[in-house]
Parts: sequence; structure tokens; C-alpha cells
Amino acid sequence: MTHPSTDTKILLSVNDQTLKGSVAVPGSKSITNRALLLAALSVGETKLTGCLVSKDSELMAQALRDFGVSVSAVNPVETIVKSTGKLVPPQGEVFVGNAGTTARFLTAAACLADGTTVLNGDEDMQRRPIQPLISALNDLGFTASSATGCPPVTLTGGTKKLATDVEIDAGLSTQYISALMMIAPRLEKGLTIALKNANGLDGAGYLDVTTRIMQEFGVTVETDPTGKWIVPAGDYRAPDYAVEPDYSACTYLWAADALSKGGVTISNTKEGETAQPDAKALDVIRQFPHMPAVVDGSQMQDAVPTLAVLAAFNETPVRFVGLKNLRVKECDRVEALREGLTRINSSLATVEGDDLLVNGAPDIKPESATTEIRTFNDHRIAMCFALAAIRVDGIIIQDPDCVGKTFPDYWVEMARIGMVSTEV
Repeated sequence: MTHPSTDTKILLSVNDQTLKGSVAVPGSKSITNRALLLAALSVGETKLTGCLVSKDSELMAQALRDFGVSVSAVNPVETIVKSTGKLVPPQGEVFVGNAGTTARFLTAAACLADGTTVLNGDEDMQRRPIQPLISALNDLGFTASSATGCPPVTLTGGTKKLATDVEIDAGLSTQYISALMMIAPRLEKGLTIALKNANGLDGAGYLDVTTRIMQEFGVTVETDPTGKWIVPAGDYRAPDYAVEPDYSACTYLWAADALSKGGVTISNTKEGETAQPDAKALDVIRQFPHMPAVVDGSQMQDAVPTLAVLAAFNETPVRFVGLKNLRVKECDRVEALREGLTRINSSLATVEGDDLLVNGAPDIKPESATTEIRTFNDHRIAMCFALAAIRVDGIIIQDPDCVGKTFPDYWVEMARIGMVSTEV
């Protein structure tokens, strides 16, 4: 893996393995970006509350402005989106950084604009696959192309004779499916979406997240007995919509509570209120230090980094399976986790295929006075390895600012409950 590096590093410490206090987690990135797009496809003014203010949501907001939509500054108190319900071709290239939801959702949405759009990202995004979505858009009747199967992508949309049924390869990311679902109501006859390679569909819970939000915006999605998704044509309404807190962010605090001698709580969530798939991680975390021998990460992918670091202090080894999609996130998270864990102790982790085996022990000892964790510019790698500092001394995190992608105040909140960060 090759990623931009930074000279910024922080040394973390926790006194007597104790964190204590209550934290409010930010809004969900996944829901924020879905809500911003659906508001842009609605006619009128939409008021969003609870939005995540982060690099990814700012990229989505700016891209929508490029498509002619009025989007106020993204703010958790109130974000206002005003739209005619139509997108216009942007004047220049649309930049999506390394924001996966922004890239995938806008690749489909750009086809609603009557003209040509070039969508591009940073070096990391240019390695993240998007070919299944490109193929599906071409099968629908739009024109979509990429030289590499990754961004940059050139898209030509507008009023065309389009198919009403499409099949998409579901083996790599449900974001491709969500992208098609969300544009489907704006197609003349709606859309029926069939899934290829859907056995053991990874991240299926995010489709439930998508359909719930679409329903809040006035469109009901159905499935038929064969597993096809049926989305009728129609208009989105512009509601007042509250973005849920981010349950992926909750996993760090749940694990901090499990590892700490103190008590860490979350002030703005209620158990059982969400469809966000990473909420399932709480059942596994509650079993610490007796976590299951096998943990299937396919349906709670963004929680796997948290669970893997927690497993380093479990009483027995844990094998993580269902991780193939983690290899095409902001970095290859399977390899990043293996590297970070073995930097702490060379016996801690091995990789077998796409499985990660963590050979944890409650009294695991680091092999050096300090352990420097490469984050690969990945927010989840930075945040999960911070948890190791609760139990072992000398954890150093490279590029700590990368947490701004989903949890900009992470270090502030961790300091408030007792974790000390010292720049080195």
C-alpha cells in the first residue's frame, strides 16, 4: 500500500488504564451523504439536522453545488438544501477526494444531468473499483466509462430511452446498489434492480439504511420473491430530516468502555433504534474478554478494525471472516490491521486469504518501548489503534488528523474522558 504520509504523530497514554465519562458521537457519514443527495433530488427546501461535518460530507455538499444545487454550509444544527429536483452538468471536473459514498452515489446521480460529467478523486480513490456501477449504468442506456475501472469516470446522461430493469454485480459493494436505488425514482419508469453474486451479500444492512431514508423522502422501495429491488418512478418530497448519530463511531467508545477500568457511555444514542449495521458490533463487544472464536465481519464492516484491536486483549484467539470488501476501503484494512497489530507484538496477528487471525491475550506485551502505527490516511485505522493505548504504553499514531473524515473531534472527546495525546 502506498499512501500520502504526514510528519504529524501523537503519543497516546491513559493513566491506570482508566477512561471515564460520557461522549456524544457525531452524525452518521453514510446517512448524511444519502440525505444530502436525496435533498438535492427533491423539489423545494429541505432542512437537515444532525449532519456530520467532515471531509466526506463537505465533498458531497460541494459536488452538489457543482451540479447547480443550493447547499448551505454543512452544520449539525441546520443544513439547508434548495433544489428544483434537477441536476445540471457541472462546469468542470467534480472532485470527490477519497469519499466512497460521494463517488459511488454521484456516479449514478450524474447521469440525471443532461450533459457530460467527469468525476475524479485523489490517488487513493483512483485505486478504488467502480466498474460494476459503470457497467450497470451503460446497461441502463447511459454512457459511462473509465480507463481503469476506477475514477476518473466520464458520464453522459440526460433524457434517453432507458431500460426499466438492470442487473448489477453485488459482490463488491452495496453502495453501487444504493446509488441506483436513489436515482431510480427520477427515471421515467422507475427501475427494477436484480443482483448478481448476491449470495452472502456483504454490508446488506446499508440497503436497509438507504430504503429507510428514501421512505422518509417519500419513496417506498419494495422487493419481490426473487430478491429484486423495485423502485417506482416519482418525486422525492423535501422533508425536515434528522440524521442519526453514527453507530460506527460508537464502536470505539463501546470498546473503550470494555478495555477501561472506568465507565465510558454515549449520551445521544438508544439501543435498537437504528438500521446501521455496525450497531451489531455491540453484541460482540459485550462478550469481551470472551469474544467468539469466529467473528463474521461481512455485515458490520466498519466495526471490524475496532473489534480486531479489542481482540488483541481477548483471552482466546479470534478469527475474522467475511473481510474481502475491507481490502478496497480507504486502504487495505486487512493488511493495515495485521501490520499495526504485529508492530505491537509480532505474534498478534496473521492473515490467511481474506481472514484475519488475532492471537490475543489479556496481558499482551509490546515488543518495543514505543509502537508507531501507520494509518495509511485511514480514519478507522487511526481511531481503532488509539484503543490499544488503554492497555499498553507507547502507542504512537501517524497522521492523527485523518480522523476528520468521520469523527473530527475524536481526539478532543478522547482527551475529555482521560486519554492524553502528546505530539512527537
